[in-house]
Amino acid sequence: MMVAERKAAAAAEGCNIMITTTTDSIPEKQISEILGVVKGNTIRAKWFGKDIVSGLRQIVGGELKEYTEMLVEAREEALKRMEDQAVELKADAVINIRFSTSQVMKSAAEILVYGTAVKLR
Repeated sequence: MMVAERKAAAAAEGCNIMITTTTDSIPEKQISEILGVVKGNTIRAKWFGKDIVSGLRQIVGGELKEYTEMLVEAREEALKRMEDQAVELKADAVINIRFSTSQVMKSAAEILVYGTAVKLR
């Protein structure tokens, strides 16, 4: 389930929704406590057959959809893991979120997302 879908489901059930933002503040909210850095990461690789398809597509040009899909899935998983860590700290929000990507080996990428968990008033 995508992060946006999880948040919509939580809102429908009346649960609190973790606020996540790339900014250092949240309009109309004050930070009452900084809980620390939270992070989530994942390393993903595509099946060899999809590698071949992408290789052929690379020759003729165009989007490498197999890799786009892989990175979307990886970003969602990394975000989920970061939010889970923030929930464990009883955070109300995660601010200053940043993403980092690195190639670990051919056809495998790591996505790291990190931010600052905070309490709000």
